[in-house]
Amino acid sequence: MARLLRFGRFELDAAAYELRRGTRVVKLERLAMELLLLLIARQGKLVSRDEIVEKLWGKDVFLDAEHGVNTAVRKIRRALGDSPQRPRFVQTTPGKGYRFIAPVQRAEQDEPKRIMLAVLPFLNLSGDPADEYFSDGLTEETIANLGAMHPGRLGVIARTSSMAYKGTRKSARQIGRELHVDFLLESSVRRQGQRVRITAQLIRVEDETHLWAQTYERAGEGYLTLQGELGQAIAEQTRINLTRKQRDGLMRTRTSSPDAFDTYLKGRFYWNHRTREMIGKAIQQFEEALALDRHYSLAWAGLGDAYAILPITSDAPTDECFPKAMAAAHEAIQADTRSAEAHSALGTCKFWMEWDWAGAQQELRRAIELNPSYALAHINYAHVLSNSADHTAADREIALARALDPLSPHVHSISGQLLFQAGRYDDAISHLERALALNPRAWIAHLVLAKMDIERGKFEAAMPRLQQAFEFSGGSTEPLSLKAFACAKHGQREEAEKIIATLLEIAQHRYVPPYNLALIFAGLGDAEHAIDWLSRAHKERDVRMVFLGVDPKWKELNQDARVRELWPHPPRAA
Repeated sequence: MARLLRFGRFELDAAAYELRRGTRVVKLERLAMELLLLLIARQGKLVSRDEIVEKLWGKDVFLDAEHGVNTAVRKIRRALGDSPQRPRFVQTTPGKGYRFIAPVQRAEQDEPKRIMLAVLPFLNLSGDPADEYFSDGLTEETIANLGAMHPGRLGVIARTSSMAYKGTRKSARQIGRELHVDFLLESSVRRQGQRVRITAQLIRVEDETHLWAQTYERAGEGYLTLQGELGQAIAEQTRINLTRKQRDGLMRTRTSSPDAFDTYLKGRFYWNHRTREMIGKAIQQFEEALALDRHYSLAWAGLGDAYAILPITSDAPTDECFPKAMAAAHEAIQADTRSAEAHSALGTCKFWMEWDWAGAQQELRRAIELNPSYALAHINYAHVLSNSADHTAADREIALARALDPLSPHVHSISGQLLFQAGRYDDAISHLERALALNPRAWIAHLVLAKMDIERGKFEAAMPRLQQAFEFSGGSTEPLSLKAFACAKHGQREEAEKIIATLLEIAQHRYVPPYNLALIFAGLGDAEHAIDWLSRAHKERDVRMVFLGVDPKWKELNQDARVRELWPHPPRAA
């Protein structure tokens, strides 16, 4: 369907979530927009309420669907000035559903091309390597600000892919070709005490023309608005018309404390390493930023992301991290309801920890609505969809993440994981190999390749991959449990039992996720012990429980009603 549609006196811009009539612009929420597009796609035909619920929320999602549909329809009618009694656009068939009755003109040919921009890493001219966190952090924050500037007209490549060009000698044309972007923003930063000097220039990739250059020098709080000034200049040079609300949003500062901003940047610098040690340092920095500004939404969101990722990557106890992560995410939204980072953090917590998958989808969709260039929200949304067995939608969502972050080993690793869950092993392999080409130490890629080897009966091939996953992860016990599962399936029961003993010994000193032990007993065919450990995993809110319904290793045990009762999400209809 075309992104730009016209009916009556209205123009609908689906990518920007905007409904326009002359100079009047109404911003539609994502669910209302999705419903309106569904009705338009079936123009003149009845769309049942059941179809609407499945399209907007998925099958077997336990929520007040009646209220949700009514609310979405009411918002559409209010935006269109439509009446249920005398409809011109949305007609109700009582007890059945709705149909869109107005003629629709598809005007894709009139639609301005969506511009893609890459923000290259800020060059650190301070002369102190310890200031790299500041230049890297400015890069990441500039990407975030520009990504939310005008979602319908500007897309921004994500941090990981931009950072791949740090110190590069490649030409603008070559970078543009590799990232599929139209413009590059090159910048440098020099910081001396409270004074910051930033030089930026915008380059058109097609002919490598330098369209604009500017130097900014600020002291104290002054540099906190620099990203907004950059955004306005870029909009002007790329002929993006900003509304007053968008211009105001660009100039809005997230904190009035330069020290809090600086400390937050350190936290994100550590968080991006995603190791247990670095996440611990990130938590410390986010807490210090909040001590300077208790209303700093980004610091709260960072804290929520940090506590949420610890159980996933570092075998931390979920029931200890869960309340801290959820509290931080809620504080982030309370501090700034329009923060994509805040909604993404809350959606992540709801998925992995609270097991409120309908709520997770709602929060992640809101994050994407606020900043469609926020790759992390797309990744987490794709995960929720895939683990709900909505593999087609998950594939679309993770493809958006790859387009935004094509050089990210993590995005390609997760792409492989989700394709593995969909049973598309050959497609998964290409992404996992790409992840390892970008980073040979990408342990999730090694792990998922081993999972596929196990499913295909290639136990010998799986063993070295699992060893690499164990080493590169910093000691995650998941590769050990998979090794034991493979040994059990391969008839090496004694070896599997030795690993159980090893994990129980490790558990005397640090947390071992009970899901990992349950998996070994499942491989041994010991259903009773497997279910006992799964019950413990459920009680402790082990984040790995979200894979129970989509990991083929549980296929046989999932036939047991006691296991299905432990699923963190109701099974989809067969």
